[in-house]
Amino acid sequence: MAELGDVPVASVGVSESSLNRMILRPSLTFCLAGVVGVLSFIVYRRTTMGEESQSTNWRFAAQKGFFSHDYDPESWDFRATTRPYLGLLEREYPTDAAFDPGREKTQWQRFEHYVRELNSNGLANQKYKVFYIVRHGQGVHNVKEKEVGREEWDRHWSKLSGDGTTLWEDAELTEYGEQQAREISTSGLADVSPPEAIYTSPLRRCLRTTQLAFAPLLDTTIPLIKENLRERLGVHTCDRRSSKSIIAFAFPSFAIEPGFTEDDELWNPDRRETIEEHMLRSTNLLNEIFDEQNESIFISLTVHSGAIMSLFGATGWKKIPVAAGAVYPLLLLAEKDNR
Repeated sequence: MAELGDVPVASVGVSESSLNRMILRPSLTFCLAGVVGVLSFIVYRRTTMGEESQSTNWRFAAQKGFFSHDYDPESWDFRATTRPYLGLLEREYPTDAAFDPGREKTQWQRFEHYVRELNSNGLANQKYKVFYIVRHGQGVHNVKEKEVGREEWDRHWSKLSGDGTTLWEDAELTEYGEQQAREISTSGLADVSPPEAIYTSPLRRCLRTTQLAFAPLLDTTIPLIKENLRERLGVHTCDRRSSKSIIAFAFPSFAIEPGFTEDDELWNPDRRETIEEHMLRSTNLLNEIFDEQNESIFISLTVHSGAIMSLFGATGWKKIPVAAGAVYPLLLLAEKDNR
């Protein structure tokens, strides 16, 4: 299966320079500053699964008392990493007496049974799901940012396609990033319930992470690519996606959500998505997932550091930075607002 960075030029009948333009085609640029602001806001509303009412269908609340990440500090000096059994706490559940009277089940088996019972016997307008939030492995843009520092990256380098040596538009994984992704398969998710649904951002560092991390499951579970899992939109070229055709060519076993445009219509070189807009997009994403996945309880999301923070904000969780290549668990209660 070809990677985005390894698409054979001859197979698509274009020159290498043309291919690069096709992978990262500049989006429409408006001349007047006022038009930029108005039209980019309209594009944002119409293309981020854009009905405002959609974000009010479900209300979300992350649940405490199940994973050791409850005790993580809310600090930029900290990075959450993958823990054995994803940090599941040793505890009893109200369902243990009937499910495991002989105390023979594992902690994770008892946890899974408890969550399934919550869904089977709970209120009709409530659903519980366990999310495996996977941050992509180290990308080439992460290396450059560390080299120049966050301030200089945001000021200058993030707006460029590369530095003459490395290209970080729609950034790829480094070799170390690929190793991190493989380790998710062999250690991070080896001893927990396998995801029943797999979602991924369309940026190629996430696509490749998904391909490597969930390799044992891809014969039976098809990852779904969703725009709303993307990193904050605009300005930073590493967060600009490739065309739909290139993504489909490089990852033919992945499904692409309906309405996914050929070119990236969300990324604007002059406007960075606000944190509030990103959180609305994350809320819309969760609405989509809870509507799409009526039966699936264990769900993986392959995303970005900023997208993780946005998801935490949308669910009332602490803003805890997550390390590259790490898996972070979250038990989420969604309550349907029928008003």
